[in-house]
Amino acid sequence: MSRLLRLNIDWEEVRRKREEFWRSRPVYRAIYERMRRQGYHFIGTIGVVKRCYWTKEALVNKRFCYKCLWYGIESHRCIQMSPVAAWCWNRCLHCWRLQPEDIGMEWDDARIPVVDDPEIIAEESIIAFRRIISGFKGNPRVDPKMYEEAMNPRHVAISLTGEPTLYPRLGELIREYHKRGLTTFLVTHGPRPDILAGLEEEPSQLYLSLESWNREMYMFFNRPLVPTAWDLVQETIELFPSFKNPTVFRITLVKGFNMSERDIEGFAKLIEKGNPTYVEVKAYMYMGLSRGRLSRENMPSHEEVREFAQRLAEKTGYMVLSESIPSRIVLLSRIKEPIRHGKGCPDGVKHPEKYAWPKTREYEELND
Repeated sequence: MSRLLRLNIDWEEVRRKREEFWRSRPVYRAIYERMRRQGYHFIGTIGVVKRCYWTKEALVNKRFCYKCLWYGIESHRCIQMSPVAAWCWNRCLHCWRLQPEDIGMEWDDARIPVVDDPEIIAEESIIAFRRIISGFKGNPRVDPKMYEEAMNPRHVAISLTGEPTLYPRLGELIREYHKRGLTTFLVTHGPRPDILAGLEEEPSQLYLSLESWNREMYMFFNRPLVPTAWDLVQETIELFPSFKNPTVFRITLVKGFNMSERDIEGFAKLIEKGNPTYVEVKAYMYMGLSRGRLSRENMPSHEEVREFAQRLAEKTGYMVLSESIPSRIVLLSRIKEPIRHGKGCPDGVKHPEKYAWPKTREYEELND
């Protein structure tokens, strides 16, 4: 069970410093106000928590995220957070999160201005999540048992917004969550291999998000603020085989950009170098502020994602393990079953057949 530790924290002072910081510059104030309206709950000074779509779906409709079915993560008990609100070294075209340019602001700060205490971030993220979940109490569509479970989160997705490896005390933060009985999935675009190499404690699972497989693509699509960003991503990929925890390459497919046979060969080379435990092939989704940079036509269908994943499996020797049609994602691996980090979905999951890979001859050939 996740638990709050008995820390001597003046929460009123934490709140005061947070509000004072975000009102210190017009660009900060504009971003703070927009993110609050979008449902972000600020923690520490520049950390944030937001309810995931699948948390509500799990509680109200008993529909669960693919991480539940593959990795055992209980969707209704998952905190989605970031220690660095809006700081990132990329301005990716497909990113649905808020970027300064989206509201007419210029903001090229590469370093975060505040380093919050890991204990405060971990503690307040649990408090914020419980406050969010409390709004479901009494909802006749919510199972009381699931509500009580949700009030004691078991997992943290460090991936909400910004680039979490810009937070220099990331290993300490991961350790704080583990001390409280929570598992952790860390998602990065790979700009800080030095932070990953120096983690005091590894996350339960480590993700690298990829949309580009060479420098030219990366400079065009990911639009880094740091000129050496692609070289740093390569260092991160080379670092991946040294991790003891499961690792994942998450390849986001953008129609008209990275779905050709040449792209498959390019991604296959990166996979060979990083040797991740899993490869998740996922569709770009036309949502959020990415709609001002890309079009609906850039969003591939699930059938197109499936076809790409099959061809990538053939090229790399990975097996196709499963798929999630609602999320337009396919799972590849060299191991036969995903490693589970929790007990997974409770009874009553709707339409489980939509998440299972169809047992076709093509499937059997790919997994022979």
